[in-house]
Amino acid sequence: MIGIAPAAAQTPPATPAAPTILRAPDYTQDADWLCRPGRADACAADQTATVIAANGKRTIEPFVPAAAPKFDCFYVYPTVSLDTTPNSDLNAGPEEKQVAAFQAARFAKNCRVFAPLYRQVTLTALRDIMTGKAVPADRALAYADVRAAWYEYLRRDNQGRGVVLIGHSQGAGILKQLLIEEIDRKPIAGQLISAMLIGTNVGVPEGRDVGGELKTIPLCRRADQWGCIVSYVTFRADAPPPANSRFGVVAQPGMVAACTNPAMLAGGKAITDNYLGTNGAGIASSKQAPWTSDGAAVTTPFVKAPGLLSAECVANGKFRYLAVTVNAVPSDPRTDTIGGDVAVGGQILADWGLHLIDMPVAMGNLVTLSASQAKTWLKRPGAR
Repeated sequence: MIGIAPAAAQTPPATPAAPTILRAPDYTQDADWLCRPGRADACAADQTATVIAANGKRTIEPFVPAAAPKFDCFYVYPTVSLDTTPNSDLNAGPEEKQVAAFQAARFAKNCRVFAPLYRQVTLTALRDIMTGKAVPADRALAYADVRAAWYEYLRRDNQGRGVVLIGHSQGAGILKQLLIEEIDRKPIAGQLISAMLIGTNVGVPEGRDVGGELKTIPLCRRADQWGCIVSYVTFRADAPPPANSRFGVVAQPGMVAACTNPAMLAGGKAITDNYLGTNGAGIASSKQAPWTSDGAAVTTPFVKAPGLLSAECVANGKFRYLAVTVNAVPSDPRTDTIGGDVAVGGQILADWGLHLIDMPVAMGNLVTLSASQAKTWLKRPGAR
């Protein structure tokens, strides 16, 4: 539920005692959208990457968004708001803008990106909840906002286009609820290219890909499959989830948490196409080590390290998760230390795994997958 927030905002002020009345969104107004096509907003942020090869050679990979994308992406961001209230307001702070730049903007390579501002449960509230405090956070309010934004998007912008739903953590949980209540078993499901529900738990019957929390929408197992779900949570391969982890496990009897490896949907271990933040994973994680042994600076916002990371969906007791391995080679000058663990007061919270880089470890795979799924959707029988 924790997303990437800017390092400048290290210590939010204490939560005020007095309740705050939050303005309701009006999604007919562009101001209540974090991202919309054609704007110089968070989802138009620079995605240039420095590609660092296994021999240390560096090249610059420019980013060019699609000029006339044929499908849409609807993105809901994770828990990042540093507002002092239990639910956030609708003013985008640096934290909302940065997480959208890290998680959603790269999808503009292929799609139009829409992202509503919403009154999410704040990072401030989450920290209080984790310490046992009673916090009047309203999750239903957050969901109602996104639901309203979804219907306004359909009314105003969709015009029959296919759409990829993209969410992380709190955002993914909200989109899961939207799928259950508003899309599954309804005509609009025919416009669902895929749903990328990352960093949350989606219950499926053990050994099956469909019939769990989503009754008719299966897990994605092929790159040319549409109308399906990609979902996983990440842990280091050598640091599996401890017994108290909330990730990679579901409470429903007979069900397990879905795990689909975007680098190898059919199953098995594969090298991932990573795009990692040059300066690390945000305020909840440790600072990223120098990317190469010579300590040379990286001047682009992203680093791509081909072959450095691999991932595999694994079953470990009651847990199902994407196990990430750093492929350390002594002759490789690239760092073996990749940040992404959640840390509080310098202490790593093992039960959160690599939550902060759930998407970056396989961002290239997710973007490529969205395009291949859309290509199939556009060629479906009866397509206009």
